[in-house]
Amino acid sequence: MSGQDRGQQIRRLRAASNEAMKAYDHQKVLSFLTEDVLTTTGNGTLLTGKAALAQYIEKSSGSQMYFVRTPDQIRTGDGRAWEEGTWKGYDPQKSTDPVVGGQYAAMWVKEGDAWLIKSQLFVTLE
Repeated sequence: MSGQDRGQQIRRLRAASNEAMKAYDHQKVLSFLTEDVLTTTGNGTLLTGKAALAQYIEKSSGSQMYFVRTPDQIRTGDGRAWEEGTWKGYDPQKSTDPVVGGQYAAMWVKEGDAWLIKSQLFVTLE
């Protein structure tokens, strides 16, 4: 598989992840992650592992916020990929426009036949 094909595959996974987020399907959102994923939230909180992220999501389950990540660049190597782009947070109870946003980066790894997110960093800039 070429680097371009791997990049397209990751773009499709990102789109599916965004759809799951918008549908508040938290189990589906978590399915795109490795068990030991590292997540740095937009305010700098570091979450270690999928269970910690699930707990973080559960604590904010009353919120109607969802997030859309838009890749600007995806580079792939042998079993690893780098994605960077912009993210926007939406609260449909307040506006159809984003209420927060910034930059993000994600490291993807190939586990068996699946690409999964191993680490992700979000920085709130808006």
